[in-house]
Amino acid sequence: MNAPQQLAISPDIEIKMQDALKAQRESYLQEGYVSAETRIDRLNRAIDVLVRHADRISEAINRDFVCRPDQINLMTDVAASISSMKHCRKHLKKWMKDEKRPSAFPLGLLGGRSHIKYQPKGVVGIVAPWNFPVAMVFQPLAGILAAGNRAMIKPSEFTPETSKVIDEIVAEAFDPTEVTTFSGGPEVGQAFSALPFDHMIFTGATNIARHILTAAARNLVPVTLELGGKSPVVISRSAAIEQAMKRVMLGKTLNAGQICLAPDYLLVPEEQLEEIISLATETISQMYPSLRDNKQYTAVINERHHRRLSSYLEDAEQRGCRIIPLNPANEDFSHGTSKIPPTLIISPDNDALCMEEEIFGPLLPIRTYRNFDETIDFINDNPRPLAAYYFGTDKGEEEAFLHRTTSGGVCINDVIFHIMQEDMPFGGVGPSGMGSYHGIEGFKTFSHAKSVYSQTLKFNVAKLGGVLPPYGKATEKNIKAQIKS
Repeated sequence: MNAPQQLAISPDIEIKMQDALKAQRESYLQEGYVSAETRIDRLNRAIDVLVRHADRISEAINRDFVCRPDQINLMTDVAASISSMKHCRKHLKKWMKDEKRPSAFPLGLLGGRSHIKYQPKGVVGIVAPWNFPVAMVFQPLAGILAAGNRAMIKPSEFTPETSKVIDEIVAEAFDPTEVTTFSGGPEVGQAFSALPFDHMIFTGATNIARHILTAAARNLVPVTLELGGKSPVVISRSAAIEQAMKRVMLGKTLNAGQICLAPDYLLVPEEQLEEIISLATETISQMYPSLRDNKQYTAVINERHHRRLSSYLEDAEQRGCRIIPLNPANEDFSHGTSKIPPTLIISPDNDALCMEEEIFGPLLPIRTYRNFDETIDFINDNPRPLAAYYFGTDKGEEEAFLHRTTSGGVCINDVIFHIMQEDMPFGGVGPSGMGSYHGIEGFKTFSHAKSVYSQTLKFNVAKLGGVLPPYGKATEKNIKAQIKS
């Protein structure tokens, strides 16, 4: 991939970011040990501004999307953020405790002691996406604050109204030396990602992640990448397909499919294809009797993404695919709206755009299979996804699905719900991401696990072990004891 074009940025903004990083790092170093009480206080302040400004946050998100339901804004962005903060607040004292480890024989018997001490990394940079513009700031921030760090935040430029609110509520809750924000376009993002943070977390597209890693590498900044990919859904012959399709279509239409974990394509038994199409159609009619002016059906974020999704449909149409818009009220979406109805694309070619690119929208390709092993082979022939979904009750198939495919996470008989489990790590693998957060894994991601060994003062251990020159019988005895099968 070519190096990203260097974008012009105001020297003032660049200096402000560098100064903010310097101030946070100095404040962190002056603070020294970050007590549990301090960490809990910071989490409480974050929770407080989210609670007090919940309606304002929802209104801003709705303005950015043109149409996104309050219920979704409050559930997925506000409540989900608060849930992560509360989980960290509840458990951080336990997570902070030193972790005892056994010392190598015979050092433990002689009084040597080993333990792991979890230490804050320092200043963590957060680069957030537009699809859940608040949750993708405050959920990682929960682990960052629980681990005792400071944070600098770059919200998405695609949600400017929400970014303004984030700027204001962060400034209300925190001193800039604790948490601060820098909004702006891609030029700000490029300069932000090049800062010498102690850790950085990026949530977004795989192609942008390559540039993020390149920028971070210049300063050897450790990076957690939360990306996406094409998350497959396998419908087994053993599945309760009516229930399965209700759950799949909910996941596909939530936020109009603009979710990194959304079902990306279906693999279904060939003899059940028509029934599955019928069930998808019926499910959408029940959830959304109308779509165009329905405030509960989310719009596509902007014209750029609308064109991208339209190009996938045009490509499939040119290839002769069967295209089925799920449009219960037969409304006109050709102009005057940024919404796209849920649309099925039947049996697309492997090289169709909708099968090569992450969809991130309300389009759902459906392919068929004869033998279950075909689904495993198809998934493994493609890059490793962020999630994989299996619907069915056949334990042999389920085990094959779990053991023979690799993905960031898995749901059995549902989609997306694994991200709601605060005690489980969330992250991808390979092109769908690296590293994870949520729960204790998030705490550990944003902490440095420092190995500490305390030597006994009662013995000269080096001499007893034959390590101290001049080498003699004790040395030979120790070597012989170790070099054997």
